[in-house]
Amino acid sequence: MVRTVIVLVGLLLASAPGSAHELGKTQAIATLRDGSFEVDISVDPDALLTTLEASAGIVRTVRYGRTYRDRRITELADIFLAGTHVRFDGQPVTPAFEYRPAAPFDDLAQTPSVIRLRGPVPEGARTFSFNYGLALGTYALNIRIGEGAVRTQWIVGAASSEPVPLGAPAPPPGKLEVGRQYFVLGFTHILPNGFDHVLFVIGIFLLTAQWRSILAQVSTFTIAHTITLALTMYGLVSLPANVVEPMIALSIAYVAIENVFVSDVKPWRLALVFSFGLLHGMGFAGVLREVGLPRPSFVTALITFNLGVEAGQLTVIAIAAAASAFWQRDRESYRRLVVQPASVVIALVGLFWTVQRALG
Repeated sequence: MVRTVIVLVGLLLASAPGSAHELGKTQAIATLRDGSFEVDISVDPDALLTTLEASAGIVRTVRYGRTYRDRRITELADIFLAGTHVRFDGQPVTPAFEYRPAAPFDDLAQTPSVIRLRGPVPEGARTFSFNYGLALGTYALNIRIGEGAVRTQWIVGAASSEPVPLGAPAPPPGKLEVGRQYFVLGFTHILPNGFDHVLFVIGIFLLTAQWRSILAQVSTFTIAHTITLALTMYGLVSLPANVVEPMIALSIAYVAIENVFVSDVKPWRLALVFSFGLLHGMGFAGVLREVGLPRPSFVTALITFNLGVEAGQLTVIAIAAAASAFWQRDRESYRRLVVQPASVVIALVGLFWTVQRALG
């Protein structure tokens, strides 16, 4: 059993992302007016340099200052442009490349840098499309044609956007469409992209097989993260990501460690889940702050995002319940063979992430 746990830990640490949210800092804003285009891509400069060097076949730079990093990104502009395409009527154009690094203070706060691609719109062009070949997760592409409404497409990785007509401006999306988009965003932020949140929810599930207790904890978690998500998005509460992310990882480890030493739900469990939910809400807010919320449908987007997150969490619990149904027939064996080994794995992953995020 110990050997199995060690193998599982190794596999999880090898495959688990070091950063909590694949939606992270990447965002693209395309503006087309007066015969020209600009595409501003928000990027994590440290992650971008690593990706560019890997794409160029260059040995990764381990230690560097921000001045060196920013210069190297500019020097590797051709690598960036080779994998990023602006197309009109399906035909690529060659944009000018401009790197805009974050100011030193913002850099310490892990504020994204911006890469601007710009150039003329080909005469007679009818459609615009874009793909960012270096993207690893889902990101928002916000497109504005002339003075028309901003249209948002959610792009997965290096996939290309849907072609956008350059003629009459499209009407703004209705609340139903906004709700659908943000529900899907909330759900996919749990499954398959929110591995840290998945582990936290599984940690909640493992301690008890009683559905009333499980749902009470999940509901408490949801209420808590909804509160801080709303407060953070309205600018009333704010903590930097380099503080929130290690604390989220530590909350995962704590819940799992408690599962090892406690055999049933204690009165303080709900209070702990609530406090940890407040932290996770700030993590969710980091996602929405980067991709943006539509002003006319701010409340709709906020509510449906939370509903998507809740649906994702309940799906995780349903899968975990189905996977462990056979073992739950014998409570003692279930605790010895499932709960404790799985909790040890989750605790080790959570502690690993805590250190990684604190130092990274």
